[in-house]
Amino acid sequence: MKPILLVLLLLPALPACAQTGEALPDLGGSITQMLFGLAVVIALLFAALWSIKRLSAPRGAAGHLKVLGGAALGPRERVMLVEVAGKVLVLGVTQNNVRTLHTLDAGDLPATPGGESGAPAVKDFSAWLRQSVERRKHDA
Repeated sequence: MKPILLVLLLLPALPACAQTGEALPDLGGSITQMLFGLAVVIALLFAALWSIKRLSAPRGAAGHLKVLGGAALGPRERVMLVEVAGKVLVLGVTQNNVRTLHTLDAGDLPATPGGESGAPAVKDFSAWLRQSVERRKHDA
């Protein structure tokens, strides 16, 4: 620190020290104590972040879920594709409930432009859903 800044920091302490007859506070010790406290607070923050990340990891059955895509149908209604144990579920999600609209094998999904099968492209989800609904109407 610059000497002028140190003098300005110590000015409020000078009259109090002069009246009580105490020596000036140890500036090095004060800065060390402040830095140590800062390091403890930062370490606690990192420990909290690490524990939140570790505790929020999916466990059990939730670890096997994979959301493949979704499309909004309204302000609170969505159609979602979820893969679970080799099956793909087409779910209707509203504010109050979740319903299974259709179930199919993961291999039945159209291939993505990247060549990976099993997960539809996000851009092609609405087209796939439209085609699936049309096919279902014709089958019925």
